Amino acid sequence: MQRKHIIPSWIPTLVVAVGVYVFVSYASATERITPYWYNVIQLAAVTAISALGLNLIYGFNGQFSLGHIGFYAIGAYGSALITKDFVSSWSGGQIGALSWMVAGQVGVLATLVMTQRIRLGAIRRRLETSLDAFLKAHERWMIVTLVSLVLVAFSLAVGVALTWLVQRGVSAGLGSVLGALPEAVAERVVFALGLLNGGTMAAIIAYLVGLPLLRLSSDYFGIATLGFAIMVYTALQNSDLVIATMKGARGMVGIPRWTTWTWVYLGLCAAVIVMRNLIWSSQGRAIMSVREDETAAKLMGIDVAQQKAIAFAIGALFAGVAGGLYAHLFGFLHPSSFSFVKGFDPLIIIVFGGLGSMTGTIVASALFALIIEGLRVVLPQGFEDWRFVIYPVLLLIIMLVRQQGLLGTTEWGWLRAPLPPERDVVGPVPAVSPAGVGGTEDA
Repeated sequence: MQRKHIIPSWIPTLVVAVGVYVFVSYASATERITPYWYNVIQLAAVTAISALGLNLIYGFNGQFSLGHIGFYAIGAYGSALITKDFVSSWSGGQIGALSWMVAGQVGVLATLVMTQRIRLGAIRRRLETSLDAFLKAHERWMIVTLVSLVLVAFSLAVGVALTWLVQRGVSAGLGSVLGALPEAVAERVVFALGLLNGGTMAAIIAYLVGLPLLRLSSDYFGIATLGFAIMVYTALQNSDLVIATMKGARGMVGIPRWTTWTWVYLGLCAAVIVMRNLIWSSQGRAIMSVREDETAAKLMGIDVAQQKAIAFAIGALFAGVAGGLYAHLFGFLHPSSFSFVKGFDPLIIIVFGGLGSMTGTIVASALFALIIEGLRVVLPQGFEDWRFVIYPVLLLIIMLVRQQGLLGTTEWGWLRAPLPPERDVVGPVPAVSPAGVGGTEDA
């Protein structure tokens, strides 16, 4: 039996991706598009990265989150502190902020691993059982609490010690490496590390925040994450009390403008590749099973709490990287850019494009940016704010006409679910009787 020769789905997808990159690069180099629209296109790609993360949390995992903008802000300020330190040495050295942030994340992870290895909950239960016959209830509680505090303190001590050691190592090793590189190369290395740091920091914070919050049901979880976003916004308003260079409510300035179309497009492509391979893997199937039915997922042996935490952390990772690209696109950060009202933008995008559709999220991000900024240009002077009335009306019409969004759960090209591999049929194909499959013809 001959195989059908078909073009692999990744080939047209690659052609379109390269074509988009070349077209925008050529249009910008030849000034076919103005610098303003060039920035709008880059902002649309940055928004798509963040929206993909929220689509993983809400569209694929089914967790209604309103705190995505908080992780976007964490990534923006975290990466900006690193790159600004490299060009202005606000911490007293070029990589002081980078070394301490990397070491801090390693320390937090070490503390989490130690706590998990100790299995504090199991120790508490065994200790309570063993003391039940000898002590009264309040005496048991005091001893169990004291032992728990000692174990937690030991885990924290390990994390703090590891943080100090890693900071010394990163400061010495990375400092010498960057000093030996040409300045232009060193800047790109620091920028890449800053973006990665912003994403991982947002992911770790999301995991820690998600441990208690993911126990809530969808609506209550949304309200709790909204509270987290407001907490981040308030902290940024007063951040100059802790780190002076963040400037608090005045806005952070002096951020190097290192974001380019190449960086943004590579970030978007990386996010799409990671997202696609995750969704169509066994891990992704487990994540989507939680959205469909948590009870059924538990009965099938899936750790629902773990799948929620993984999706929440990876979604925050995307938001953190997008925030870092945003910070270095304009060179200025202000807390008002991360208010809870702005947090509805990625939610609108994924609903507009279709929950559970990566293709829809990318298309909707582009349309969202073009509509918002296009209306700014089209509307008469003095009526620019009416775009915030027009686009909700357009969104409302689309939701009434097509409730599943533009693409629903449809994917295009390589983003579709991969087909199982074809198998050659060995031996002759069995003949089918005239009476049908499994039937006999009357004599």
